[in-house]
Amino acid sequence: QVQLVESGGGLVQAGGSLRVSCAASLPSFNTYKMGWFRQAPGKEREFVAAINWNRNTYYTDSVKARFSNSRDNAKNTVYLQMSSLKPEDTAVYYCAAGRRNSDYDDAREYDYWGQGTQVTVSS
Repeated sequence: QVQLVESGGGLVQAGGSLRVSCAASLPSFNTYKMGWFRQAPGKEREFVAAINWNRNTYYTDSVKARFSNSRDNAKNTVYLQMSSLKPEDTAVYYCAAGRRNSDYDDAREYDYWGQGTQVTVSS
């Protein structure tokens, strides 16, 4: 059974840093694209970042230069390093896995989802 488990969320002050992780029990993990999405209260889920099988990374404009996405295929884990955090980054962060290495910002192109981890940035 495929499982994606996020960890590392929490409360941080504005300007601080946080790293969230996603451990995947996923056969052939190294062939999947892995994405991060977030959903703030009252808002739709939005794309944050993704990394493909070849370690190419993709980011939404609002987090470029602040967030960094990486993967460790030996551990079946992806990481989202977040720095210079802002209150508007507050959301539940979800990781997702998709078989097709394309359409990285489209939630419909992901096959498996984690349960999410809360990130709260105080001002």
